[in-house]
Amino acid sequence: MEHLKKLLGLLLAVCTVLVISPEASATRWIVGGNMGWSPNVNYTIWARDKHFYNGDWLFFVYDRNQQSVLEVNKTNYETCNTDHPLHNYTTGAGRDVAPLNVTRDYYFVSGNGFCFGGMKVHVHVENPPPPPVVSPIKAASSTLSSSGHVLVLPVAFAIGAAWDAFLHFW
Repeated sequence: MEHLKKLLGLLLAVCTVLVISPEASATRWIVGGNMGWSPNVNYTIWARDKHFYNGDWLFFVYDRNQQSVLEVNKTNYETCNTDHPLHNYTTGAGRDVAPLNVTRDYYFVSGNGFCFGGMKVHVHVENPPPPPVVSPIKAASSTLSSSGHVLVLPVAFAIGAAWDAFLHFW
């Protein structure tokens, strides 16, 4: 019975750690927010306060009959030259996704003259920040130490509460 208690306690501790652990995920950015990829949106202002990370996606929503989504180099971005795009993300559906899977600067423009009206966006993609480092808890007394291992109080309380609920169930 004692081995079963230890096994259940270990299982509960692992589950608790998994639940409280932060989850890393990519962000899908709708370019232009609720205005989408359209004329009369200042994309420099839209992108200014955002952090774009390796693994994120840009989601372009636009009028498929007029606009396009072209990735170009910096020079072509600045001059709105769409003659030789690095990549054409235009699929004809008006709902196109560009993966940001390399840490670098990306430059997107719309063709058909819309770039000259401001339909262009530059994003700087960086590596995600490292997860926060958890510093070890230093035991001030032997009451926090069990066989040389320091117990983390929130996990210990969670295990105790769950164990108590388990014992009252049976």
